[in-house]
Amino acid sequence: MTQALTHHPLVPPVLEFEEEFVTGLKKIFEEKIVFNQLLGLKITSLRADRVTGRIDMRHELIGHFAYNRIHGGVISAGLDAMGGLAVMAAIGARHMDEAPEQRLHRFSKLGTIDLRVDYLRPGISEYFELRAEVLRLGSRVASTRMEFLGADGKLFSTAAAAYIVS
Repeated sequence: MTQALTHHPLVPPVLEFEEEFVTGLKKIFEEKIVFNQLLGLKITSLRADRVTGRIDMRHELIGHFAYNRIHGGVISAGLDAMGGLAVMAAIGARHMDEAPEQRLHRFSKLGTIDLRVDYLRPGISEYFELRAEVLRLGSRVASTRMEFLGADGKLFSTAAAAYIVS
């Protein structure tokens, strides 16, 4: 009979960002990246280890008129944007010793290197939830994974991406 392990490695507490950093990052993401405005992409949760967003379905996002489903380009662009946001949050968390405004300037060189999207089922819903997390944040490249879900939590698409961070 084996005994269960009783020693657990120390897990760092969930990091809370300052209001100034969250407000600044939302302004960059939702306002200064104008394409995100066009998508209607809004941040719903911003943590160091995971970010979530939402896109409300509207007429301009229809990709197939007969089924009222969202365009695949909206899905891929939304997932790419959320992957970038997850990297921004991870970079912000890595440099908590800096002032919020200083950390917000670290994102100027961020760019997508590679993006792979798997479309699992047609995107038909009144709104969509997008989730992203960083798998690895290196000094030059970050790797992420993302999900695109319907209002009922059904998974419509998944993605993986790499971003240049320096």
